[in-house]
Amino acid sequence: MIERNNITEFVLLGLTRNPDVQKALFVLFLLIYIVTMVGNLLVVATIIASPSLGSPMYFFLTCLSFMDAVYSTAISPKMLADLLCAQKTISFQGCMGQLFIQHLFGGAEIFLLPMMAYDRYVAICKPLHYVTIMNRRVCFILLLVACTGGFAHTVVQLVFVYSLPFCGPNVIDHFICDMYPLLELACTDTYVIGLTVVANGGAICMVVFILLLISYGVILNHLKTQSQEGRRKALSTCSSHIMVVVLFFVPCIFIYARPVSNFPIDKSISVVFMIITPVLNPLIYTLRNSEMKNAMKRLWCRKLTMGGGSMHLPQ
Repeated sequence: MIERNNITEFVLLGLTRNPDVQKALFVLFLLIYIVTMVGNLLVVATIIASPSLGSPMYFFLTCLSFMDAVYSTAISPKMLADLLCAQKTISFQGCMGQLFIQHLFGGAEIFLLPMMAYDRYVAICKPLHYVTIMNRRVCFILLLVACTGGFAHTVVQLVFVYSLPFCGPNVIDHFICDMYPLLELACTDTYVIGLTVVANGGAICMVVFILLLISYGVILNHLKTQSQEGRRKALSTCSSHIMVVVLFFVPCIFIYARPVSNFPIDKSISVVFMIITPVLNPLIYTLRNSEMKNAMKRLWCRKLTMGGGSMHLPQ
């Protein structure tokens, strides 16, 4: 049995050691986290409460927003706490838990985005068969496939890391527990495991990203046959999806689609898809989607009307 000796916790160096910068980052990332949670949960609540948003596109958007909320919660609270602490430590079990949740929901999102692209392909290229093809059963099967893919991805990551011997040092030059920083601390040769991680993470990101670009290329090419109004609406939706795809996949590919190595810029790149992307998703999808904006207005007006009505009930 492989022993980890007395390594029961890891020390996280965080984004910076400058106390003043840490305080500024705490305020910034706290605001981002609040907006992330409010924005994503508002999207979920609006879609659930609005019968007009019952199409498969909004079903997948609900799932994406929920995943972003959980994904962000697995990372941001610990990072925020560390920005206020002099000693930034995380237990071995806590590190494994963070790694598991982060890659579970991050992996599920990687597989969910192609499902959303397929939904847009059917809606734009096969509109007459859309209701038949994208029925409720198919949507749930696609969601199950995405969750299964994310679960398989994170289990492979966790099994490899959990089996490694950690006998010192225990200092992680990052703000979270992630694969490459942990592999560099292992007291054994991690070359083969590193290649497996690249195949399980980076290669999947690259393949899915290429498939997404091809699918959106096909969709945009098909738009030439659409009316001007149909083309405008489809372009608005697809451009939102493409923005999310690029913001999420490009940093992921940079981090994971290479042999095990850590660069100083990795932490800044990680901030983009771990912290920034979850807060931008609800903004991108709502600000560029008139149906979502109208549904939110109706929902708020209904709440305010009910609230106002309850204040004027006869005594």
